Amino acid sequence: MELRSDPITRSWVLVGDQEQNPMPPNDCLLCPGRAPELRMLLELPNPAAAQVRVIPHFHALYRIEGNAERRPDGIYDCMRSVGAHEIVIESRDHGQSLGLMSDDQIERVLQAYALRILDLKGDRRFKYITVFRNNGLLAGAEWDHPYSEIVATTFIPRRIHYELRSAREWYAQRERCVFCDILRQELKQARRIVDMEGDYLAFCPYASRVPFELWVMSRAHNPAFEKPHHDAKRYHLAVLLGRVLRRLQRISQPYHFVLHTSPNIIRQDPALDWLTVEEDFHWHIEILPIVAQQRKSYSIKEVYFNPLLPEQAAERLRQAKPAL
Repeated sequence: MELRSDPITRSWVLVGDQEQNPMPPNDCLLCPGRAPELRMLLELPNPAAAQVRVIPHFHALYRIEGNAERRPDGIYDCMRSVGAHEIVIESRDHGQSLGLMSDDQIERVLQAYALRILDLKGDRRFKYITVFRNNGLLAGAEWDHPYSEIVATTFIPRRIHYELRSAREWYAQRERCVFCDILRQELKQARRIVDMEGDYLAFCPYASRVPFELWVMSRAHNPAFEKPHHDAKRYHLAVLLGRVLRRLQRISQPYHFVLHTSPNIIRQDPALDWLTVEEDFHWHIEILPIVAQQRKSYSIKEVYFNPLLPEQAAERLRQAKPAL
């Protein structure tokens, strides 16, 4: 496999055949003792034996060995798919979902995210670390076992690049963080807020791309999820995230979950000029449910169509009881 760059959209695309290892039929490789050949990257124990484990992905899209070796191919650019691809096994319980876990267990999952991001950012080859979760078959989940994925890349994904550039331009004009401005607006209007806990807020964004899209953010400015604000309590984030996911499960089981954090500053390329990222960027979690629709939510012109007003979505989510 190799990475190829689209010179128009500036997207990097993985092309080529992915290595496929045979898997035992009707066997979950994420259950305890099922993947002894893979080294443990992280294990967070707890008295109830529902620890969080992190292992390399069985079919990694990115390989940790070597350098990217970016090179020209005529007018195009390509490079080796160097990086990291890991599985966060969220619980030993095969049938559990993230939203139905205890607040303590969700906090351990978030802690695992932070520890792995910090470790991977120590590698100067990696420009960005992505944490994501595909819940349900319709979202592309490979196993029924509760798990998330972490990917480290030698490039910044296009969506994150757009966010960084927009945040930088907003800060250059106003000397304020655009995400903090959004939070102030949402708190002032209180029409799209779904839930709050401690220093954390969940709301349906003003220009939601899909019905019931949710963002979860810290009200205190912080660009890096892995380095929480000194007053922030990750347990409060776990409590809020659990409630939000339980509300969402009343409406849609499958969803995409993506954590957006700051790029790798120690690997910063001067040409990217992310000099104000500490002031202009704000970590956040984006949750995009998969809801059956009569019309497509995405057009060829890259304009999303959402048939449900975010204000209506927020009201329905507030009414959805987050009971276990």
